[in-house]
Amino acid sequence: MISENDKIKTNSLSAWVLAARPKTLTGAMVPVMIGTGWAWKLSGGENFRVVPAILCFLFAFLMQIDSNFINDYFDCLKGNDDRATRLGPKRACSEGWITLPAMRIGLVITSLLASLVGIPLIFFGGWEMILVGVACVLFAFLYTTYFSYLGLGDVLVLVFFGIVPVVFTTYVILPDHSQALCFEVIMSGVICGLVIDTLLVVNNYRDRENDKRDGKMTLIVRIGEKKAEKLYLALGLMTYLQMLLLLFSGERDNLLPFIFVFIIFIPYGILHYKTAMQMKQIKKGKELNIILAQTARNMLIYGIATTIAIIGS
Repeated sequence: MISENDKIKTNSLSAWVLAARPKTLTGAMVPVMIGTGWAWKLSGGENFRVVPAILCFLFAFLMQIDSNFINDYFDCLKGNDDRATRLGPKRACSEGWITLPAMRIGLVITSLLASLVGIPLIFFGGWEMILVGVACVLFAFLYTTYFSYLGLGDVLVLVFFGIVPVVFTTYVILPDHSQALCFEVIMSGVICGLVIDTLLVVNNYRDRENDKRDGKMTLIVRIGEKKAEKLYLALGLMTYLQMLLLLFSGERDNLLPFIFVFIIFIPYGILHYKTAMQMKQIKKGKELNIILAQTARNMLIYGIATTIAIIGS
């Protein structure tokens, strides 16, 4: 495994792997998993189209990497990744692992690759998929360059890591697109976005002092430390709304799905609560990167649990 403490050659493969931030791919994978689960459930396993499901996963991964490259490049330009004060994991451009001209080429290539992967989805979801793809690419740029400075990053997470991937993954997999626009799928997208926002919350909680200094008015800078801790805990517990949604939309005359759904969400709830308490105890500094890793782990567990619960409920 490549470590950030290893000697990294400029513009080497190792540098690009680190710049891609493989650990963040959890956030891209989870909503597509949930959308795939809904497509399987609503189709009853019949007419489930595998090709668009694979394309959705590939598009999500490429867009996440693209977003990471964009973030790395523009934060370096603005001086937000100052090596002396940075608390988070090291960034490729600011560390000199990747030159700015090379990163410009890299983010153009990943944007084009994501677009090429997304184009075939037109044949499964219709021409409206072009608008969805353009919005994903556009807001990947606008997040780093504009919205994150206004404290609207959390809104974009809700939309582009929740509602859009969950609903449109279900949409393109099912031949009958109208099934994807039901209340249960849309609400699952909302809940997914809120849970995934825990990753952004802990990231901004760690960086709150540096962000305030740099004029980056994230939601955490605006609401302060104490409310941020409560928000982190509350967002993670949104997964229990998912549990209730599944319970009340399922077969009410059979207790087994109720018991199954309830039990499967317990591990995530316990882990998230423990992580929230640890974050509150650490408060500040580089130690909060442990919370970042634990949050990514918790999110993956949430995604797996939710997908299994949807299929099995």
